[in-house]
Amino acid sequence: MAMSSTRPHPLPPLERLLVVGSGGRENALAWALRRCSGIEDVWVTPGNGGTKEHQGCGCLAIAETDVNGLIDACQSLQIDLVVIGPEAPLAAGVADGLREAGLAVFGPGAEGAQLEASKAWSKTLMAEAGVPTAKHWTVSTAADALSVLNQVQQPLVVKADGLAAGKGVCVADSIEATAEAIQEVFSGRFGAAGCQLVLEERLEGPEVSVFALCDGERLLLLPPAQDHKRLEDGDRGPNTGGMGAYAPAPLLDAAGLDLVRRVVLEPTLATLKQRGIDYRGVIYAGLMLTPSGPQVIEFNCRFGDPECQTLMPLMGPELAKVLQACALGCLDQAPELLIVDRCSACVVAAAAGYPNAPRKGDRLNIQLQPGPSLQLFHAGTRCTEEGDQLTNGGRVLAVVAQANDFDQAFSNAYQGLDQVYFEGITYRRDIGHQVRQS
Repeated sequence: MAMSSTRPHPLPPLERLLVVGSGGRENALAWALRRCSGIEDVWVTPGNGGTKEHQGCGCLAIAETDVNGLIDACQSLQIDLVVIGPEAPLAAGVADGLREAGLAVFGPGAEGAQLEASKAWSKTLMAEAGVPTAKHWTVSTAADALSVLNQVQQPLVVKADGLAAGKGVCVADSIEATAEAIQEVFSGRFGAAGCQLVLEERLEGPEVSVFALCDGERLLLLPPAQDHKRLEDGDRGPNTGGMGAYAPAPLLDAAGLDLVRRVVLEPTLATLKQRGIDYRGVIYAGLMLTPSGPQVIEFNCRFGDPECQTLMPLMGPELAKVLQACALGCLDQAPELLIVDRCSACVVAAAAGYPNAPRKGDRLNIQLQPGPSLQLFHAGTRCTEEGDQLTNGGRVLAVVAQANDFDQAFSNAYQGLDQVYFEGITYRRDIGHQVRQS
């Protein structure tokens, strides 16, 4: 899980960073990067109500897709590295614009971001690369989709082609439910993301997330993590952006992770390069471990959320230099990235009404005191001029804890969550049930 080199490290000085985004992922990235060797300041744009809670971190009131505003800020603040968190600015080409201005950017350009921004594009690339994935059909009308359903006569996975904030997928349990999901996509619920959809055969097996840090030619794998997408205990209820996670997921041992590298990630990166795409950022492989081996459910072009919150406390102080090396296309020059050998547990607290109509504006009451093995990462929060912290999104915050085993890690995370309150707070009580003994 670590990459080392006997070569010198001729990377430029790295002191000031900019993280683009406002969610829990970006809050965790800013926290982790500020802890790295030599880092003086980390700015987050636009950030959230918890950004300034982390020492050395500050907010900039610039929109995620305001390329000119971001360039001006980077030049004014002498930013050495930009880390783009969310998929929307990546798909919009923000990384391209910043690179054209001479900035070092960790995050793929718009073409590479099609890995996530278009399910159909991603499926075509997987076929070209020989990456194992489910059989699929790409359709542009409800009539065509229903025709496919009528031919196969089995429940299918229905995916809006474009970006839908992690909510554009329905794993249908029946033919009738598949038909309803098809009609919902084409009814306009997901806007432009639903102009076409991908139908997939259902796969069976546990899911796991694997993240590769890429410099265009080389990649470095992080420990595998497992997310919990459903809103309610027992993996019931609607799909969400993610209600909790843990790492390292024991579903993949060292041999399993190496297999994923060889059959999924290396062929994908090689095919991107063959297409002329210099992919510098995260390739996030959402996998299902089927009886016939790992198969890709989806690719994302950024860190997962909340997997990122789970993983960041396990990263060594070399992380910033590793991301810089990826941004500059020289991962082989990076220092060895140390990974803490502990279990990390993350539980997300969501607002009432999430994921469809989350309530906003409730005051946060936080008594939790973070420590070396306990973190609080804000997501959908904002600060008032008077200094009050209010809810401002669906997933409000995450409590993350590390310990020598998962039972203790989750016990500590839930104890930490007991010290957080806002009206309508909602969270699952069974996150990590796959690895907990109690």
